[in-house]
Amino acid sequence: MFTIFIDGREGTTGLRINERIGGRSDLQLIILPEEQRKDPKYRAEALNSCDIAFLCLPDAAAREAVELITNPNVRVIDASTAHRCSDQWAYGLPELSAEHRAAIVESKRVSVPGCHASGFAALVYPLRAAGIIKEDAYISAHSITGYSGGGKKMIAQYQQEDRDTLLDSPRQYGLVQQHKHIPEMVYRCGLQNKPVFCPIVCDYYSGMLTTVPLFPALCGGGSPEAVLEKVKEVYAELYQGPVVRYVPYEQFNEEGFAASNAMADKDGMQITVAGDAEHAILMSRFDNLGKGASGAAVQCMNLMLGVDETTGLVV
Repeated sequence: MFTIFIDGREGTTGLRINERIGGRSDLQLIILPEEQRKDPKYRAEALNSCDIAFLCLPDAAAREAVELITNPNVRVIDASTAHRCSDQWAYGLPELSAEHRAAIVESKRVSVPGCHASGFAALVYPLRAAGIIKEDAYISAHSITGYSGGGKKMIAQYQQEDRDTLLDSPRQYGLVQQHKHIPEMVYRCGLQNKPVFCPIVCDYYSGMLTTVPLFPALCGGGSPEAVLEKVKEVYAELYQGPVVRYVPYEQFNEEGFAASNAMADKDGMQITVAGDAEHAILMSRFDNLGKGASGAAVQCMNLMLGVDETTGLVV
């Protein structure tokens, strides 16, 4: 049996992790009483007594938690932004390559990708690796999310009875192009230029749809028609499940629409390509709390413990 501690168990990510692993017979959870859960002394004891520690904390608190760990046998899965651009931490998106998967299995420090960044990297990284998207490419992306991605404060804001009517409308944010996921997108995809990134929060609880426009004529790999087919081949070969799966557009769309909450409450991800050789769009659809956060963290834990990666997940 493995011992697990969730530091930050009361946040949205921690609660979903607890939900996914709470009933498992192969895991024993360390749960601190309310009066102890923020006390550095008791946190340090728990962090050093577990096999795997999940950090579901703000960045500064996550860094502090890592410093509290003195037991060299403790393995850490950090769901914050703190370590996503560090070479010392494995990047928790195993589907990107065999090397990414092996690094997660072997590492004692794993950083869970950000929700928007998960969808972006799943689309862009394989095409960078295949030489279709160049290092110096100029890329844009938009990503639609449910309001749970904003944490407890935003959830309360959207769920209050006398809320602002502006919340009825989709709201674009990150307007000054300083979103915290952008450095991760650039670093993990090997890009020279920051993408123009347009995240949008909508009036539903969870679910995400990330879209990257692509002009095949500006890519490497032959004619625009050949490039488009190559893109589909790369995705189809790489994303065969069980968690991330390529889905032909004909099976992905709903009569010409793509619902961003279609994967809500699940831990998988769908990848597709729409459009034609002149103008194509790459799309990834998943749950911002699932493959975009807690589901990804649990999947990484499973790989680190040597059990089936989908154990406890809803895919």
